[in-house]
Amino acid sequence: MKLICGLGNPGREYERNRHNIGFMVVDALLGRARADLNQDKFQARVGQGTLAGERILFVEPQTYMNLSGRSVAEAARFYKIAVEDVLVIHDELDLPLGRLQLKAGGGSGGHNGLKSIVSSLGADGFIRLRFGIGKPEGPNARERVAGYVLSNFDDGERRELDALSDRAIDMAECWVRDGLATAMNRFNRKA
Repeated sequence: MKLICGLGNPGREYERNRHNIGFMVVDALLGRARADLNQDKFQARVGQGTLAGERILFVEPQTYMNLSGRSVAEAARFYKIAVEDVLVIHDELDLPLGRLQLKAGGGSGGHNGLKSIVSSLGADGFIRLRFGIGKPEGPNARERVAGYVLSNFDDGERRELDALSDRAIDMAECWVRDGLATAMNRFNRKA
């Protein structure tokens, strides 16, 4: 069994925020896996399905971003899922919109959801699907990051999201079926 987690914040007011792209991709993945998030466990919405012939536990933490690790760690421990069998889909400021990247391990890059997962799992070797959202530019850009990630995608960006989500789904499925090295070689080129 593998665990696929999408990061985001619960609640309608956050539904379309850049920070919630992990939830959006997992919601789209559920269709391919013929699954539903039909249980509330581990302080998360969870469900099981099959992707590329493998049983998958889908997790959307409901703890808000900064405490996402609690849900991921509880679910992984309960189902005895190894750290390297955990895929976390998250927004990435350091990649432009349209750029998606798979990687294993690494730091949090200032992402509080990743920081929480590393802390709660006690390891950073989980797989990340980094979904580029770009970042604010210009003066005081650093101070505007929180507002930026909690803002909705604009109309032009929304038009790109379906194709990008489809690509993210293909990446996750390839990781499940063929492993990380193959998925990285196939998908980590610039789009």
